[in-house]
Amino acid sequence: MSIKDYIERAQIDVATTLNSYFEQPLDSDKTIKEATHYSLFNGGKRLRPFLVYAVGEMLGAKKSDLDVLAAAIECIHSYSLVHDDLPAMDDDDLRRGYPTCHIVYGEAQAILAGDALQALAFELIATHNFNCSAQSQVKMIAALAHASGIEGMVAGQGLDIAATDKVVSVQELERIHKLKTGALINCAITLGALCSEKADEQTLENLSVFGYAIGLAFQVHDDILDVEGDTFILGKPQGSDIEANKATYPALLGMLGAKEKAQNLITQAHEALALIDADTTLLASLANYLIERDH
Repeated sequence: MSIKDYIERAQIDVATTLNSYFEQPLDSDKTIKEATHYSLFNGGKRLRPFLVYAVGEMLGAKKSDLDVLAAAIECIHSYSLVHDDLPAMDDDDLRRGYPTCHIVYGEAQAILAGDALQALAFELIATHNFNCSAQSQVKMIAALAHASGIEGMVAGQGLDIAATDKVVSVQELERIHKLKTGALINCAITLGALCSEKADEQTLENLSVFGYAIGLAFQVHDDILDVEGDTFILGKPQGSDIEANKATYPALLGMLGAKEKAQNLITQAHEALALIDADTTLLASLANYLIERDH
């Protein structure tokens, strides 16, 4: 199978797990349930769930455990996008080619949908009967909380807001994206590894290097697509970051410099994979795909 086939399989698997939750007779408000479901199912690459599956399967983890972790991290990612799109944040009307949650359901419902998704992520992990130890389960919850919070994704978003309309250095921009995007991508890798008894400290360290390298490369390539991409393919207005006066890698390094940085990061990712005693072919293919994609 091609890397796109593997990604599509991950998309189907995580959608099945998430839909099974919403098919239950939930004791909730109809509109908030719809808004929450809408926020999860308006497209998306499902990169983070894919990483959970790819790393977990590489290390021999159980599929049923990976399904739950993939669903949980997608809940966190989707909640962050709902809140990012709000008028008080990025003020976006379009996400993945669809109207954003607050455009369809209103700001109040969008805020609540994001809150619900964040809580659901931890509920899924806490209530699942994992095949690994209870200690590993606690580590999963702690890892996701840390990556999502004040020292992770939230910190990155805060730094990103503070940097708007300001001149920042390449180092400052890298810090923003290591937290805003990289923390959750790296957490997906960690969650998949924590499901397996084969994940020793050295393996986790090499996977972490890989994770941060591809996370940053993903963001650099997004910045490139914001300049060179097509609005229809991107699912959002081309040039939206420039219009919002956000710092980007092409603005700081030039287009050629940004492309070179993305390629160097992917080289770092491959070097980290070479140190892992397992079949890393799928992860290597993903690394290449991240800087070749058109959306």
